[in-house]
Amino acid sequence: MSMQDTIAQRLREQFAPMHLEVDDESHMHSVPAGSESHFRVVLVSDSFAGKPLLQRHRAVNGVLAEQLQGGIHALALHTMTPDEWFEKGGTAPASPPCEGGSKA
Repeated sequence: MSMQDTIAQRLREQFAPMHLEVDDESHMHSVPAGSESHFRVVLVSDSFAGKPLLQRHRAVNGVLAEQLQGGIHALALHTMTPDEWFEKGGTAPASPPCEGGSKA
């Protein structure tokens, strides 16, 4: 199973999301071809109701602790309740372009 699929499966199991996007953005960074190291996650779940952003991100990081220790270099998180998602028109910000990391 790919890292992208593993992330999606674990998040579905834990958060029962109304909406989930897991985008592998590794190709946008200075990494070898085929790397699965940079991801953008949009996670919309009722379980985030009443929780501040930091608590939401810690919950996601906890669920993905094994993956974060074993290869994920970057994880952009957009965590929302369904009401917040609808207020934003069902969208989340795109990731900024890579600055080149150590090659800059």
